Amino acid sequence: MSGLLTSDDATLIDLSIGLEDGPPSEPMPPSIDAFDHEAGAERLAENLRELGHDVDAEDFPAGMGLAWEDLEVIPHAGTHLDAPWHYGPEVDGEPAKTIEEIPLEWCRGNAVVLDFREKDAGEEIDVADLETALDDLNHDLSPSEIVLIQTGADELWGTPEYLTQFPGMSAEGTKFLVDQGVTVIGTDAYGFDKPFTEMGRRYVESGDESELWPAHFAGREVEYCQIEKMANLDELPRKTDVPIVAFPIKIENGSAGWVRPVAFVEDGADGEREADSDVTESGGETA
Repeated sequence: MSGLLTSDDATLIDLSIGLEDGPPSEPMPPSIDAFDHEAGAERLAENLRELGHDVDAEDFPAGMGLAWEDLEVIPHAGTHLDAPWHYGPEVDGEPAKTIEEIPLEWCRGNAVVLDFREKDAGEEIDVADLETALDDLNHDLSPSEIVLIQTGADELWGTPEYLTQFPGMSAEGTKFLVDQGVTVIGTDAYGFDKPFTEMGRRYVESGDESELWPAHFAGREVEYCQIEKMANLDELPRKTDVPIVAFPIKIENGSAGWVRPVAFVEDGADGEREADSDVTESGGETA
């Protein structure tokens, strides 16, 4: 992987969704107030005048200052990494890590993509599903590998359906992965659990509190982080041994941090990608 990080022959694949102003795919959408260069000149001149300097916007070259944006946004908007603190105050009796305490070593490594695009929206991905997906890849998980759950939900980004049309992880499935040494699990869906509406329906019908955010709350028993709202997993040329980095921004005592996961793939892997696609469509093994 170290060679790919510095190689000019590596293709970089962006696996993230960025922050946008008021998208319908966010229940608490970011608000982005953008200032162009002319407005930037006015604001910079005002700042300088407050410091006692006689400067007007027209004094800037061509009357243009610096563009920037004011943002109002939660750390769970866009692609982000949830810290154990998000799930609860403790993990197995120990204080839960906040986002700035996450070891960087957790956030880089080889990824394994498990394809669940055939699962229906609202279904749970359980241990048997994970074992079958790994068997299909003829792959045994190793400690420090990053597991990426592919649902295909990223194709719905920009629509309200993005919030409801995806399967989610089960508590036992989550613990199964962590028990094998996995500390970071990603998904291309809005959330790691089933959609809110499905969890609410199940809880009202059963009265069983374990129907509410079971995969998240598994993080009170086993320590792990999850990346939500990933994208473009279908652009990866293979399903295993995909080097990625996904370092979160540090927020003091934060429950999450925005992240831009990037995969590093050897140039010339397009042919490999097409071969994987052909094998997958035929129902055979991928690697």
